[in-house]
Amino acid sequence: MRKTYRILGLLIAVAVVVQASAIAFGTFGIINEVDRGTVFTPSSDAPNFGPMLHAINGTMVIPLLSLALLIVSFFAKVPRGTRWALLVLLAVIVQISLGFFSFETPAIGLLHGANAFAVLGLALTAARAAAREAPVPVAAAVEEAIV
Repeated sequence: MRKTYRILGLLIAVAVVVQASAIAFGTFGIINEVDRGTVFTPSSDAPNFGPMLHAINGTMVIPLLSLALLIVSFFAKVPRGTRWALLVLLAVIVQISLGFFSFETPAIGLLHGANAFAVLGLALTAARAAAREAPVPVAAAVEEAIV
């Protein structure tokens, strides 16, 4: 279970990087089209799949991975693993909320971008915690030393 916990933490971190790449792809695609004279209206489609990938990854994939990390944390016996998983999930919930609020108040998008680094850092910290040696109970250590 420790390995599963670690992999989930790393998958969340990779998914955050995919998020940044997807939104950059979408944004530069829109800028490119505007430079060519394309006019975008509320009913216009994005010129590429970047915004759609960002939306799907951010509202479905990352939250599911975060929830799975929390569930696995109860069985993985990672030191402070449940705490890290809860913090990841909380940061993801904040991230989704900031993303939705950014449509009404674009300046909130600055917090959305900054909070992505918090999600990334927490996910990597969780993964790193699972990579450390599992604590050995004192009785088992003494018994192993005698044998």
